[in-house]
Amino acid sequence: MTRLQLLGFAAAAALFTVGSAHAEGDKAAGRKLVYTCNGCHGVEGYANAYPDYPVPRIAGQNEQYIINALHGYQSGERTHPTMMAQAQSLSDKDIEDIAAYLSSLAK
Repeated sequence: MTRLQLLGFAAAAALFTVGSAHAEGDKAAGRKLVYTCNGCHGVEGYANAYPDYPVPRIAGQNEQYIINALHGYQSGERTHPTMMAQAQSLSDKDIEDIAAYLSSLAK
């Protein structure tokens, strides 16, 4: 099984563990915060140079998944240098706002 598949399974398990928790994010505030996210996640077909993998599109992603992922980068549970640095600069409220906005976008 590839590392990417294992990460996918781990993310899915984390999502199901959280259950029906719902963030109370502010979409308007989140819209202002995602400008740095768009540099990678907003480019169709963009791929990360190292390690080599396609950068996932996050617009329309499940709200709780985004929250879990960003908290995972903050804690070091998820390891990607750029994402870890980005997540460290965010408060819990910022994360909820970003998740609310991104999850509201059409896939």
